[in-house]
Amino acid sequence: MPLPFEVPPIEDEVTLARYPFLPQSAPWIHKLTQKEGIDMDVLIDSEMMEDSRRRGRLRLVESIANEGGVDAMAMRDIHTPGGRLLEAISFTYARLVACASDQDIVLSKWAQAEAERAERLLAADTATIEKVAMTYLSKVRKKDSALVRDSTAIRGVWEIGIADFIELVPGITGPRWRLPNQELKRGWITLYEEVNYSSQAKLARLLRQRIKDEILKDARLKVKNINDELALRLSEATTMVVGLLQHKSDENLELSGVQVDDWPPCLKKAVAELDQGVNVNHFGRLFLASMASTIGLPQENCVEFFHNAPDFNSETTGYQVSHVYDREYTPAGCGKLKLNARCAMRPGEDRLCDQPWMDHPLKYLRAKQRSRKRYDEEAEKRDESDDGNSESRDGS
Repeated sequence: MPLPFEVPPIEDEVTLARYPFLPQSAPWIHKLTQKEGIDMDVLIDSEMMEDSRRRGRLRLVESIANEGGVDAMAMRDIHTPGGRLLEAISFTYARLVACASDQDIVLSKWAQAEAERAERLLAADTATIEKVAMTYLSKVRKKDSALVRDSTAIRGVWEIGIADFIELVPGITGPRWRLPNQELKRGWITLYEEVNYSSQAKLARLLRQRIKDEILKDARLKVKNINDELALRLSEATTMVVGLLQHKSDENLELSGVQVDDWPPCLKKAVAELDQGVNVNHFGRLFLASMASTIGLPQENCVEFFHNAPDFNSETTGYQVSHVYDREYTPAGCGKLKLNARCAMRPGEDRLCDQPWMDHPLKYLRAKQRSRKRYDEEAEKRDESDDGNSESRDGS
């Protein structure tokens, strides 16, 4: 579903600074930089821009290190000109560094974090959410008249067009988002209020999907503008971000008794896809959690694998992972993995996977462990032999 051909005008500078990714914000930021005399040289090197660069780096660090995205409350008072400038330029600088990193995973994590931040703000921003929704959705409206569901009168609920809904919900898990569970009337789906989930919060959740996609699409286009000279000038910031990402990945992969090199390709695939923000299907998620449990990975490490999933919620994911660990689910075999599109290898790509007896990922893992153990034992014998020959020569 394409975005609306015309977007509603937004002239309030506070709103433009709060949501700097909006298409309406780009002309305002351009005018702001011209007015303040901020060109590329000033942005990268000027002392007057250090606060904005620091805030931009923080946006990137939080996108990698923290749960829940960029801290929405860490911004300065955007009701002041200085606060608005800081927010707008820090977003621009963060995008510039992410693009210069030449790592799509950095772009994905940053876009995800900015979208999560926007979701939290929009869930409470009754004054702005309608214009933001009209910017990203082809059909959306608020019904102020009374609606009745389960004999309860409800006022002020949002409705969204079915085409937008169908496009956005594949990235969100949970029964409340399944199409058969929706009330559909004349092409509109009503986002009903729930006890702990308001209609506006549901709309904000759907908008998060579209916002992430648009931030990521825009950033990937801007990657083409990063030349070697600009990448070199930003190398200190990009090295910091990429190094933090690698450190975080290393932390997540620390296991007890099983080396990452021993993992079967299907397990590596699930971890890599989730790390990149791919919406892995339910079967793939269950397989990952059951494998993590079987090989002795702590539950908190397993939960961390899902942090970049489009629908990640710390409490929900923790509960689901705990359920898998408590029930001691047996990981699926190769046949079921292939049937559910979770096998990572084609014939001929991995000699071990091609063996006739290879029908389960745990067999792959054990075979790799045995091979590594034999290699280590042979290396130890060679070292002992070399030491003995050395002593013999010394004695003669």
